[in-house]
Amino acid sequence: MSQGARHRQVVVRRADRPGDLGWVVMAHGELYDQQFGWNTDFEALVAKIVADYATGHSPITEAAWIAEVDGERAGCVFLVADDRPGVARLRVLLVTPTARGLGLGTRLVEESLTFAREAGYRRVTLWTNDNLVSARRIYEHFGFTLVDEEPHHSFGHDLVGQHWTLDLHDSPA
Repeated sequence: MSQGARHRQVVVRRADRPGDLGWVVMAHGELYDQQFGWNTDFEALVAKIVADYATGHSPITEAAWIAEVDGERAGCVFLVADDRPGVARLRVLLVTPTARGLGLGTRLVEESLTFAREAGYRRVTLWTNDNLVSARRIYEHFGFTLVDEEPHHSFGHDLVGQHWTLDLHDSPA
């Protein structure tokens, strides 16, 4: 085994510790600026999603997870109720660059879909942008299908937003 190749300890847990929610906002703001040049409008959107979750989520039907690598936060995802009955929304999936390639994104989405099934949801939807290729591969892996896409100008850039959906009864558990 080379010096750099060592076993890394990976844990996926609920986002229920002090600092978890703030980390989600900070990590999104910093990483999306570094990787895509997105402005603080994106960080504000994530902050609103996190604040809505923090102040009003139902622990029975909504949850958030943090992935840790060697004791450091390295990823996150939220599952929240949609306005439509039986529908949940996957939100703010992120894996830090130093933790990519460890399967964290897949583990986070898997955890959220297991929770969605147990909570009785029939469908999970999400909104993303087409430049987030790695996330899209994870969604496709779980059977999400692209419903529609539309160009928009957000976060200081011209982007193509995408809506994806997964029927939980038609996908493998």
